[in-house]
Amino acid sequence: MPQKLFNTKTRKKEILQPVKESAIGMYVCGITAYDVCHVGHARAAVVFDVVFRHLKARGYNVTYVKNFTDIDDKIIDRANKEGVDIYRITERYIKLHDEDMAALNVLTPTVTPRATAHMSDMIDLIAILEGKGIAYAVDGDVFFAVDNYPAYGGLSGRHLDEMMAGARVDVNDKKRNPLDFVLWKKSKEGEPFWESPWGKGRPGWHIECSAMSRKYLGETFDIHGGGEDLVFPHHENEIAQSQAATGKPLANYWMHNGFVKINAEKMSKSLGNISPIRDIIQHYHPEVLRLFILQSHYRSPVDYSDTAMKETRTALIRCYSALQLMKETKDKLGSHSGDSLLSDQSGYVNKLEELKDQFNEALDDDFNTAQALGYVFETARLINNINAVEKKMEPVAKKIILDTATGVFSHFGNVLGIFQHDPEVFFLTDRVIEAGKRGLDVSRIELMITERQKARADKDWSRADDIRRDLASQGVILKDSADHTTWLIE
Repeated sequence: MPQKLFNTKTRKKEILQPVKESAIGMYVCGITAYDVCHVGHARAAVVFDVVFRHLKARGYNVTYVKNFTDIDDKIIDRANKEGVDIYRITERYIKLHDEDMAALNVLTPTVTPRATAHMSDMIDLIAILEGKGIAYAVDGDVFFAVDNYPAYGGLSGRHLDEMMAGARVDVNDKKRNPLDFVLWKKSKEGEPFWESPWGKGRPGWHIECSAMSRKYLGETFDIHGGGEDLVFPHHENEIAQSQAATGKPLANYWMHNGFVKINAEKMSKSLGNISPIRDIIQHYHPEVLRLFILQSHYRSPVDYSDTAMKETRTALIRCYSALQLMKETKDKLGSHSGDSLLSDQSGYVNKLEELKDQFNEALDDDFNTAQALGYVFETARLINNINAVEKKMEPVAKKIILDTATGVFSHFGNVLGIFQHDPEVFFLTDRVIEAGKRGLDVSRIELMITERQKARADKDWSRADDIRRDLASQGVILKDSADHTTWLIE
């Protein structure tokens, strides 16, 4: 089925029709590098990472551009407080950002430009707008004249008279219209600056994205993405300045992920409820956070809470348990080869392929990861059922089915960016994290399991049961197999 996506600008789902055949240009607004990334940043990053992955899996050649804002009032304020230059601040937080993204298995975009490396591109674009009479300079500042761009408000659906009546606007005597926005700022004493036709200054926030998307993707590209909070004014202003300069659409499709709440409250620094990514992954395996984000449709709001994360961890454990069982079964089957399947056994292979197709179709329909995950969980249940019910199946047939299941799960994992670990490694990491949260001693637990194994070997079933109950009281669940015991924390 064709790829569909919801276009914020038209308020409806549309079929993706690329500017260039079999190629996609996508621009997503990145972080302002002045602080650590939080769960809101994680959501945007993971959402558009899956868009990137799925489009590539569907055969598109995707050029994905995601910028870093590395000059901004907040960056300057932090640099001044710490008594360092802005580059010390931006390098620190870009490095921390990259570490967080790596932990969440977010692929590096095709291009990750920084605003400060594109000053000439921004100055050239502002000069075009000034030459067309759509921008005006006043005492070293340059503003976009909203009155000279009649289509302003087309993305957000806002009208100029409503914005004038109800919107909060900056008080600035230099502006002809309170809604006019800054393209170039005159630098104050002691602030970083770049030379320009209007004097020493630095760019406004909005112009950087217009300049960098134009440089790497052209005047019109396919998808522009970001968080819902960027619809107005950031993306509205991007459209205005870009289209006023070129006379062409900036992007054909606008995608916006929904807000993140924290325990049903709006996330904000004033409420003190910001949840940094690096803090979250101290308490949960990074794939738990990634799966939590993907369990909701990207346009829906999500409510981050410890309860929700615990439930997500349980779901992830179920999937990894199925993968572990599949791996152990395949290891026992050894090197059986062949292509012999009975008709009822072929049904398993057909069902697995059907689940893969349904997964792809869910993502084709506006990147519906919530629905796609339903097929992932159904696949995990099917794997468990095969191992539970088909104990007498011929080894060759079972291996064919499990090899198919392995390929299907690998596809799920590659597109969603989860199930990227060997099950034993996942469970080891999860145990260490959970034990640390609950104050449990991993070494002592391992010693108790060893003692229980000896008791079982000695047929001291009473002692073995006592140890199991002791561990269970601490939330430690044992899983015995013929030759070893594994454990996890519920």
